[in-house]
Amino acid sequence: MNDPFKQAAANRKVLTAGEDAAGRLDSFLTEALSGEFSRNRIKSLIEQGAVSINGKPVTEPKKKVQPGDHFEIDLPEPEDPEPKGEDIPLDVLYEDDHLIVLCKPAGLVVHPGAGNWTGTLVNALIHHCGNSLSGIGGVKRPGIVHRLDKETSGVMVVAKNDAAHRHLSDQFADHGRTGPLERAYRAVVWGRPRQLKGTIDAPLGRAGDRTKRAVKREDSDDAREAITHYEVVERYLEKPDGTSLASTVECHLETGRTHQIRVHMAHIGHPLIGDPEYGAAFRTKANLLPEAAKSVVNQFHRQALHAFMLQFEHPSTGETMHFEAPMPEDMEALVEALRGGAQRSP
Repeated sequence: MNDPFKQAAANRKVLTAGEDAAGRLDSFLTEALSGEFSRNRIKSLIEQGAVSINGKPVTEPKKKVQPGDHFEIDLPEPEDPEPKGEDIPLDVLYEDDHLIVLCKPAGLVVHPGAGNWTGTLVNALIHHCGNSLSGIGGVKRPGIVHRLDKETSGVMVVAKNDAAHRHLSDQFADHGRTGPLERAYRAVVWGRPRQLKGTIDAPLGRAGDRTKRAVKREDSDDAREAITHYEVVERYLEKPDGTSLASTVECHLETGRTHQIRVHMAHIGHPLIGDPEYGAAFRTKANLLPEAAKSVVNQFHRQALHAFMLQFEHPSTGETMHFEAPMPEDMEALVEALRGGAQRSP
């Protein structure tokens, strides 16, 4: 069957819905485009006003499609990346013609933005990969299909062509529900969750500014589903009553929202050590630590979070790819300092 879209212009496609057309606008267009763009990309185009129905722009991805609807979709031309390549060392775990897997160090911003127009992972990738990076991510995020906070270290995958970008983006959008995608983190938190193993199901939304997030009521306008599975893997400075001053927690993401682990752990009363946004109220707990551990904790100025494992399906071969990276030196030093007191594994 031919592509139902007709090329009206180099950057526009038009379509008239058939008699059996139904469902959400973003789902309908994604299927009609036969996978040319991910559902997230289609949703973004709708929200940007690039889609019209019967001559009127629509910005609501959930809008229902009706038989006979006439669609016009403006597809922006891929833009050359504005950022310049910079010779920044990369810890490459794997690379082929389709993708590159690396371990991002703490302190490295993923993509250029306000206050960080140079010295980012994107700058390093442009230098390393040259012109092979995918353009779908946009002018400031070539090849980027997911990201880590500046002060979070760990494993990332980057697409090197548009087909890989679409395939990987779809996997992250699906959150591993129907495929092998899996993301796991190690976090060093204050205290010890009462349940050593559990699930945090708490929607997240904006917390009054552009970057900070907070747990929201499900009926809030900006509430987005957020689910984190956690397990305590090590306890430090444990007391006779079973409580601990700190713990290492392994977190597996069922969804991937901004600051998800940081907000969720703070929500249950165990923020990450060093977290300046969600754990500031716990800074004085360092005074309860032995002097050596107290010194290390007071000098740890980032959230103690490391994305140690990433698993996904290779976009070309279909092979399940599994990568792990050990905790960086600063987190290892933090853990060793905390182990200086009474400690046992659960």
